[in-house]
Amino acid sequence: MPVYSMTGYASAQLTPATSQAADAAATARVGLEIRSVNSRFLDLTLRLPDELRAQEPALRALLTQRLKRGKVEVRAAIEHDASTQLPCPEPALLQRIGMVQEQVQAWLPDAKGLSVADVLRLSGPGNASGAIDWQSTVTELAEQAITALLDARAREGKRLAQMLLERLQQLRALAKQAEPLVPQLVEQQRQRFLERWQEAMGLAEGQVPPEAAQERALSEATAFAIRIDVAEEITRLGAHLDEIERLLKKGGEIGKRLDFLIQELHREANTLGSKSATLELTHISVDMKVLIEQMREQVQNIE
Repeated sequence: MPVYSMTGYASAQLTPATSQAADAAATARVGLEIRSVNSRFLDLTLRLPDELRAQEPALRALLTQRLKRGKVEVRAAIEHDASTQLPCPEPALLQRIGMVQEQVQAWLPDAKGLSVADVLRLSGPGNASGAIDWQSTVTELAEQAITALLDARAREGKRLAQMLLERLQQLRALAKQAEPLVPQLVEQQRQRFLERWQEAMGLAEGQVPPEAAQERALSEATAFAIRIDVAEEITRLGAHLDEIERLLKKGGEIGKRLDFLIQELHREANTLGSKSATLELTHISVDMKVLIEQMREQVQNIE
């Protein structure tokens, strides 16, 4: 299953079928655009013309079925064919419009009369829209646009997954560099404690038994080793990296899980830095946090 980004764009156009009785002026072309950006949940915004307003519930259900996360904006527009001649209203329709105007002006004497443009608009393509099956039109158009959006999100998701896998390899390399540093540092510190206690014995002129001095030095070295030991952090960090890699290869709805694992990676890198007793280990911790922050920014876009 692919990894899907929440960022994407798609559009589709369709000329709906009309009944044979429909006037040629009713010819229209419907366009649908879908824009998607990242969001914690699925947030739908639909901007539809009046002719398609009744199809909003079905369109929302279709989007909810195919998309799981993201701030999704859907825009639809109807473009009537301007190449056709101006409609020639039927006398019966003109008579009805005239009667309605008289009734309105009887109640509202100050109401202005209809212009020729008003009459053409009232008797134009919009009033022939009943000849179009908007339900099947919107369903077909939405299927095309959503499929194109998913394809675009899959392509972007593939790029994000590849980038994350590259960062994983860099983090593994840093962790491998950190592993031998602590034992080396512990051994250096052990020798340093022994030297200090030997100097203290010389100053004490035999007042402190050699065995007691050596035992105290080794005890101090052990306490220091426990305090700076980051083996557990490196082990957990490696486990998190393995899980992230597994999820990226599995695909599907992994964004929230990845976000949690990124937080855990950051926690381990912070602990590694706080326990650092060498400048080299501090640099490794900083480099890790830079990589993890880069991963966090990209994980925010994964569904």
